[in-house]
Amino acid sequence: MVGEEMSTESGFFLPVENVQALASNNSGEIPSRYLRPELQSEEVLADESIQIPTIDMRKLMVAEDEMGKLHYACKEWGFFQLINHGVAEEVIEKMKADLQEFFKLPLKEKNAYAKLPNGVEASERNMRFWPQEPTSFRATFDKYSSELQKVSICLLELMAKNLKVDPGQLMNMFEKGRQQIRMNYYPPCVHASKVIGLTPHSDICGLTLLAQVNEVQGLQIKKNGKWIPIRPVPGAFIVNIGDILEIMSNGEYKSIEHRAVVNPETERLSIAAFHSPSVETIIGPLPELVKENGAIYKSVSREEYYKFAFSRKLDGKSIISHMKLEN
Repeated sequence: MVGEEMSTESGFFLPVENVQALASNNSGEIPSRYLRPELQSEEVLADESIQIPTIDMRKLMVAEDEMGKLHYACKEWGFFQLINHGVAEEVIEKMKADLQEFFKLPLKEKNAYAKLPNGVEASERNMRFWPQEPTSFRATFDKYSSELQKVSICLLELMAKNLKVDPGQLMNMFEKGRQQIRMNYYPPCVHASKVIGLTPHSDICGLTLLAQVNEVQGLQIKKNGKWIPIRPVPGAFIVNIGDILEIMSNGEYKSIEHRAVVNPETERLSIAAFHSPSVETIIGPLPELVKENGAIYKSVSREEYYKFAFSRKLDGKSIISHMKLEN
């Protein structure tokens, strides 16, 4: 949560120097592990009029055309911005404020919550390891995560209806599932064009909800071979389909490759909530969606799925490629 990690082949993580500390030394030197020379050859779309769809959750409850927009967004983009989602503004703003206060703490205090060598992700650990400073952090986090869980379940119900599958089946899988929260800090870098904040990847979970803590652009998605910078809508959650939902929908909904780039002048902070199904869930296409054309993905246990996912570093859509059945 407070620095960068490097994955090992076993799926554990080795700590590297805290990125806030690294950025504050003002040496201008970039460690070789952060340099990504291939970035300069990848095309970033300059047309700002091309953006992911915006979905109004309030309208989803009453308007059929909004349900159509949701279905289109999931099929064609895999990403959308969700407005009027029902999470109180004060809950979101308090979470943002507490997170910003946490990152202002001295490095020694933040390191008390860093992962141990060969430890698990911070989001996998017991809540007692979450920060005690600011003093309101734990209560704020608990309320925020609870509200996002409600939003995710509601979205999954609506997506199931659009897919013409039993909403109860999908909701039951995720209501008993796991929610993981990641707090992201991307420091400014004067050599922003040479480094990456987060490697291109698709999310291994079912559904992700992202909140921008400040309005600094950094998220980019890949569509038709080009990177599209996402302009955050104030107050919206950026929602994206994860690999599990692409697999369950038998490819009808798309898990899209995305990345985070850094800003040359300003830090960027965000909060990502990842939602996954219960441990007994079989990760594979839903039975109703394979009757006509057959399955295009394997069906494996959740344990086997995550064992493979955690055994490799972030790498485009490698998990989807692994799960696809050979023709």
